[in-house]
Amino acid sequence: VSAATGIAITTLRAVIGDMVLDDVLAKREYINSTLRARLDDVTDRWGIKVTSVEIKEIKPPKDVQEAMIKQMAAERNRRAMVAEAEGKRTAAILEADGQREALIRKGEGERQYNILVAEGKAKSLELINETAMKLGSNAILLQYLEALRSIAESPSTKIVIPLELLTTLTKIVGRSREE
Repeated sequence: VSAATGIAITTLRAVIGDMVLDDVLAKREYINSTLRARLDDVTDRWGIKVTSVEIKEIKPPKDVQEAMIKQMAAERNRRAMVAEAEGKRTAAILEADGQREALIRKGEGERQYNILVAEGKAKSLELINETAMKLGSNAILLQYLEALRSIAESPSTKIVIPLELLTTLTKIVGRSREE
């Protein structure tokens, strides 16, 4: 029995020696089947058939356990940092998309506003042209009066109207009433 125990320990060390510690802890079934096959080969000379091997517990030394705990903590921290970075990245992308959409909508609104202003000015010019056509030669006088009115709207402006202009205006108004 002591020879079988010695062979089992030696074979177990050989199997585990070929593996990384994480695999030793995670692949217990693989170790069991490999150990059973190797022990069966060795004990076959003695007429013993090994049908099952089971490792119930793997207990590494204290310093290895502490190193494993540190490694697991470091891995959790790494995953947390990656998750946080991905969250920040996603938030930055969403914010940039929102700003881009806002700029597009603002630009579209300004474009529509400019179109409406241009259409309004065109309509205004069209109406002025129609009125000028109706007035005939009096259209220039109307434009002159409009220019005077806009100048007069300024609080610091004083307007002096020449007497000749008043005389001309009186004649024009008189002709317009007769027609």
